[in-house]
Amino acid sequence: MVLFRKVRKKLLYMEKFKSYFVYALGEILLIVIGLLIALKINNINENRKNRIVELKIYESLSQELQTNLNVLDSAIVDYTKSIQNLQNTINYFGYQPNKLTEDAKGLIVNLNYKRTILRNEAINSINATNKFEFIESDSLKTLIADYPNELDSFDNQQTKIESIISDRLKPIIEKHISLIEIIPKNTYNYKRLKTYGNKSNYSELLVSREYQNSVIDRLLQTKGQLAIAQSLRKKTMTIATKLNEELHRT
Repeated sequence: MVLFRKVRKKLLYMEKFKSYFVYALGEILLIVIGLLIALKINNINENRKNRIVELKIYESLSQELQTNLNVLDSAIVDYTKSIQNLQNTINYFGYQPNKLTEDAKGLIVNLNYKRTILRNEAINSINATNKFEFIESDSLKTLIADYPNELDSFDNQQTKIESIISDRLKPIIEKHISLIEIIPKNTYNYKRLKTYGNKSNYSELLVSREYQNSVIDRLLQTKGQLAIAQSLRKKTMTIATKLNEELHRT
């Protein structure tokens, strides 16, 4: 800059105004070019930093989605088995107790249900913070924004099934069936309870409209849960595949 200043002064002293203005214009042009280069370098560095943050987001979400895929695979197997068991239970409606095997009785009084827990920490963190701004792919943004609603739908359906079991099936089964039929055989004083406890009444239970409707409703809701789980797995896989593409994008 000192050198440029000396040249300008020399041109003014020699009264070479035209050359002075041309030189001044060239100097301004050099400054502009320098600023543009500096801005370009700054943008490159900023993009590099954003890409690092973006990749960290993708890696965290990718791990979460892979966990969910494994959990959903297991859940789909469980739901399929539960549907088959409930369909078999319906076949025993109206049966007489002397025709029921121990396995059949086990199906009739089955209240087991394992809630499926899916991870959502990374997906919620992205949607609730400015991390969303670091994702470049618009299609991936849409998938990520919609995913929490899919998880909520899955959880809501689970709650419906749990409600049927706890609020409808459990009371009607306990009304007609002695708990001795349900508790493990290694329970304290099991033999005494088996001998002197109140007897179960399977015949009344199996013709009870409340029991029948509850089993059928549980079956229908479980089928619905299976469909939701299969759809959620497909959408989870779509996001995971898209993430994998972004992770390997140069």
